[in-house]
Amino acid sequence: MTAGGSKPLVAVLDYGSGNVHSAVKALIAAGADARLTADRGLVMDADGLLVPGVGAFRAVAEALKASRGDELIGRRLAGGRPVLGICVGMQVLFERGVERGVDTEGLGEWPGVVTELDAPVLPHMGWNTVDAGEGTRLFRGVEDERFYFVHSYGAQSWPMEAQRPFAEPVLTWCTYGEPFLAAVENGPLTATQFHPEKSGDAGIRLLTNWLDGLGTATL
Repeated sequence: MTAGGSKPLVAVLDYGSGNVHSAVKALIAAGADARLTADRGLVMDADGLLVPGVGAFRAVAEALKASRGDELIGRRLAGGRPVLGICVGMQVLFERGVERGVDTEGLGEWPGVVTELDAPVLPHMGWNTVDAGEGTRLFRGVEDERFYFVHSYGAQSWPMEAQRPFAEPVLTWCTYGEPFLAAVENGPLTATQFHPEKSGDAGIRLLTNWLDGLGTATL
């Protein structure tokens, strides 16, 4: 079932981003053998990889590339190995991010640009509901729950068209001022703009749903 025993082994990528220990604890609570690591072999062999991210798009993108974390993410996805991005760890998966006039290249796993939310008050900080996409596995059982957000930027459109034989991505939206992507389920690549590790029981259940799907993710 797993690389490390009865529990799924999840590597939490240690590339210098802050606020990682709460993610490790939440994964453990959800039933994972979670390890904060920069070991390339462990990152590649783990059942799942979690990519955290806090702060600015540019700083996270540069730190990932400097540590060659972007290569590890790309290699895992090329082999159909599950990856979960959280907060800015989701944002950098897109082609570009624009913050305070600074245009930064992302990892390019998804097309599109991350921009400032069109809302009267920023950051968007606190609990909010989401509109879970049809066919979601990630939000199974927590479709009507609230999740915890802390951000001023987000992906506000999805320009990617599904190409056969690939499955249509499951898009989950949230509204704060204007709609933005709260989560994407795209084969082995999953991401949330909110913080599951700060979202109480609903966040733990969501992580459990992700763990349950580690052995069944497909391109």
